[in-house]
Amino acid sequence: MKESLLQKYSDGEVQKHLEPFETLADDNNTWNHTIDGLAVFSATGLFKVVGVNKSFEELALVADSFHTKPLWQYLQSLDRFHVLGLTLHDIRLFEGNRHSLTEVELTADTPKTITEALGDELTDKHTTVASYGGSGGESSSTHHGHGGRKEETEIDAERFFRVVANAIYEQYTKPSGWPLILAALSEHQSLFQKVNKNPLLLTNGIAIDPSSVSPDKLANMAWEIMEPEYNLKLDSLVSIFEQARVNGKGSDDYKEVAVAAVEGRVDTLIVEADRIIPVRITNLVTGNTQKKDMINPKVDDLLDDMGELVMKMGGQVMVLPTGKMPSETGLAAIFRY
Repeated sequence: MKESLLQKYSDGEVQKHLEPFETLADDNNTWNHTIDGLAVFSATGLFKVVGVNKSFEELALVADSFHTKPLWQYLQSLDRFHVLGLTLHDIRLFEGNRHSLTEVELTADTPKTITEALGDELTDKHTTVASYGGSGGESSSTHHGHGGRKEETEIDAERFFRVVANAIYEQYTKPSGWPLILAALSEHQSLFQKVNKNPLLLTNGIAIDPSSVSPDKLANMAWEIMEPEYNLKLDSLVSIFEQARVNGKGSDDYKEVAVAAVEGRVDTLIVEADRIIPVRITNLVTGNTQKKDMINPKVDDLLDDMGELVMKMGGQVMVLPTGKMPSETGLAAIFRY
């Protein structure tokens, strides 16, 4: 960073830019409580430190815009999902990706317990229980009501699951478009699948009492189920690009893609996660590009700059690992026209 800054600024100005980083480096509290990854963004009047549940390759860049590409892969929707933790009594909803899960604070109109879901229609509350002394000081219970305890519990469970399935679909799955993974005991998996009308609920679930494992463990178990689905989506995306290229609506030539990006013609841009291309878009009207040295304090990675431009134009950007890329140039674009 210092070497790059010295290309433009005096020693005194460079030191001012570096001071917040030196302070951060000496802040033991930060490093004693850090998580897997750290992203730091600095500009005049701004110093932002962001902790992320993902480790990054070390990278320091000075440019005329922030380098955010490593965060796109962490945040992109392609591998994001919801996990619904379900018991006979209550629910918990998590969102996340392969790296971590975060519990969702459910909206006021999303039922969190069986009582909230069924209210006065809760069959089980109409059952009375009488206790009698048993041998050895133990007590036994006799149930009186409109049917057997087991039958009433099953009726309530089915109705509860139906209400939950509909609420989660309407409030969370439909708006996000993310897959839903069910974490529940085996006997509850089939019943929930029976009443479910959510097309994004995965057939395979996590057969476990969701309250018995940590969110980190749940995230690992969920990713084992989600990974094949993720790979199918990647394969589909690659196939769409290859067909678009055959039809003249796709390219992996950065000069062609740069022109299409400034014209707002890029529907989907696929970029390679670990590739950095030292090229600058010199004209945001024509899309002209020029090779530059990364040490230049005005130059960022072309893939980062182009991705930001595509997103501003309403397109989507997907970051893929090298082995999944459909081209060897570091990028691939699907054009709108």
